[in-house]
Amino acid sequence: MFLRKLKIECLDEAGQPRPCPLHWIDNFAMRNFTNDAIFDDTLPVGDGLLEAGSRVPLTELRDAMESWLRRKGYLKAGDTLRITELTPDARAICR
Repeated sequence: MFLRKLKIECLDEAGQPRPCPLHWIDNFAMRNFTNDAIFDDTLPVGDGLLEAGSRVPLTELRDAMESWLRRKGYLKAGDTLRITELTPDARAICR
């Protein structure tokens, strides 16, 4: 089900990335907050890491997650979110 490994990074105004904290990702991933079934196929696994099913669209995930994190006050006005699908080689490096 969770075939895709995603790296979730917060970028500050200068473009410097940092891993999105696990509790931010976990907070978003709870369906009772997002009310969108398409994100049910997600599993937070660590700081900056999320596993997802094949039907989860990355652009919609980024937009929804960024909006949620901004509403919660986690992201500052100039911050953005970057989601990258990891290749098998990159997955080994992240562990």
